[in-house]
Amino acid sequence: MKFTEEHEWLRAENDIIVVGITEHATTQLGDIVFVELPEVGTTVSKDDEIVVIESVKAASDILAPIDGEIVEVNEALGDNPALANDDATGAGWFFKIKPSNPSQMDGLMDEAAYTAFIA
Repeated sequence: MKFTEEHEWLRAENDIIVVGITEHATTQLGDIVFVELPEVGTTVSKDDEIVVIESVKAASDILAPIDGEIVEVNEALGDNPALANDDATGAGWFFKIKPSNPSQMDGLMDEAAYTAFIA
């Protein structure tokens, strides 16, 4: 897995990248009560605002961590946004993206660097 300074995680599954937010992010946000996901087929550029999260504490935007096309979204979050709190790096994923420039992953943090970043 790779991590961003905005507390997103990215996991490669063949040529698709699964994206969600870290457990650290869910702890900071508190209970997530609403998630607005991007449309499948949307082409995004790194740092585009593509997801809106509302929690009991705040509203936050999730930025695209890499360039690419959204190929799938986690529809389960619409009915149960708390999945992001309950299983941040598993069932609580947000979207899958087909990267247009896979080398952008190289500039992201590995788990050790992310752990040091949040310490």
